[in-house]
Amino acid sequence: MADVAIISGSASDAKITDKVRKVLDENGISYDAQVISAHRDPDKLDAYIKTSDVKIYIAIAGLSAALPGVIASKSDKPVIGVPVSGTLNGMDSLLSIAQMPKGVPVACVGVDNGDNAAWLAVRILKLVGK
Repeated sequence: MADVAIISGSASDAKITDKVRKVLDENGISYDAQVISAHRDPDKLDAYIKTSDVKIYIAIAGLSAALPGVIASKSDKPVIGVPVSGTLNGMDSLLSIAQMPKGVPVACVGVDNGDNAAWLAVRILKLVGK
């Protein structure tokens, strides 16, 4: 069982995923990393969420950045969104992640800041006794 699921919407997000992995590795936190697009692979994403026993999701997404919100709508576990810089310097992604509707909470870190997403996951896991 992994403690954290790192899900990126695209393989092009690898640099950010690597930042997350580095912090989690340094802190001895287990994780499962996947590339699953909320738009291109919705059935695969649904299946992953339904069968996953992780404690926290870190969702890395650019452009419309739907991935963190979709995960949060299908799970009661914490979701940390990492907006990816893109055509609007990541502002489109940042706002998409930060402006979730009521009842669909997603924590949001800075643009391309996979490090802080991992550090937030570490802190949450400390609260639950990991």
